[in-house]
Amino acid sequence: MALDFERSDIGLPPGSAVYVGDRHPEEIALSIIGYDPVGSWVKSAKTVDELLQYRNASGITWINVNGFRESDAISRLAEVYKIHPLTIEDILNTEHRPKVEEFDDYLFITLKEISNPEDSPFVFDQISIVLTANTVITFQETAGDSFDGIRKRILSNLGRVRKHGAEYLAYSLMDSVVDRYFLVLDTLGATIEDFEERAVDVKDVAFISDLQETKQRLHHARRAIWPLRESLSVLLRTESVYVNEVLTPFLKDLQDNVIQAAETVESYREAISGIMEVHLSAASNRLNKVMKVLTIISTIFIPLTFIVGVYGMNFTHMPELNSVYGYPIVWGIMILIAIGMIAFFKSRDWL
Repeated sequence: MALDFERSDIGLPPGSAVYVGDRHPEEIALSIIGYDPVGSWVKSAKTVDELLQYRNASGITWINVNGFRESDAISRLAEVYKIHPLTIEDILNTEHRPKVEEFDDYLFITLKEISNPEDSPFVFDQISIVLTANTVITFQETAGDSFDGIRKRILSNLGRVRKHGAEYLAYSLMDSVVDRYFLVLDTLGATIEDFEERAVDVKDVAFISDLQETKQRLHHARRAIWPLRESLSVLLRTESVYVNEVLTPFLKDLQDNVIQAAETVESYREAISGIMEVHLSAASNRLNKVMKVLTIISTIFIPLTFIVGVYGMNFTHMPELNSVYGYPIVWGIMILIAIGMIAFFKSRDWL
């Protein structure tokens, strides 16, 4: 069970491990975690200067800026860690596509986190990561705690994070974001299966709008996933000081997961196109049946309309006008014509 206290002195020896329990990180705008193979500590602050006193701590440090409302914090961190103004611009531009860029003093990674709140459209949050030699700085677009699992693993000394350097922490953060892709895609898969059952129900008036909304979700998901696939490929091909022999297998596994997510998105897009074709085909078949019935009815009434039209003319001298049996004879002829046409249509399998 984790103890609820912090290491008060950052200069304590490595053996003085500290664990923190039952916090509410979503209420913390700025936080820093430090760790090494045998110990860990965590601090929260209202200003960057409160955190910078721990900048030269031994081991690995992870600074998290939770929400872009802390623009002063971002500027101060950029000044201290020599982050390029173009990187700051990319961090604040939440519409920027995912990418990986290497600078002289750090590696910059930006990617999209996808969440699927219940009964709500997808939510896309931008996650930016600045990786230096022994420090990782993360910027989250909205307040929350997307990396709570990694934080708990660090403080509880679970997994590999405490055994590796800052580059492995950056990988773990990216892997956490990618894992969420599959949770969202699983939800989409269930939705698409439901659409397959609804596709032949032409009376489902909400089908088209629901399907179009799901198609838009897939489009946005594709925009978030595909650029990350390309960025990881570039990172693995280049000789970066932040990609060592230990990290390379993990990055390749992460790339495989991103490729799998991207291919899943493409398969879902194709499935939606096929479902749309099935629905339109079902609607077309139903319309054809209706038009077939209406056409047959109209065809039957053509000769009947001709007959009553002829006898509806008001000429004085017309045959059968004065006949006693003229009216029932005309009715008999029209009934025979209708029966004969129906029999003819059935013989041709038109009915």
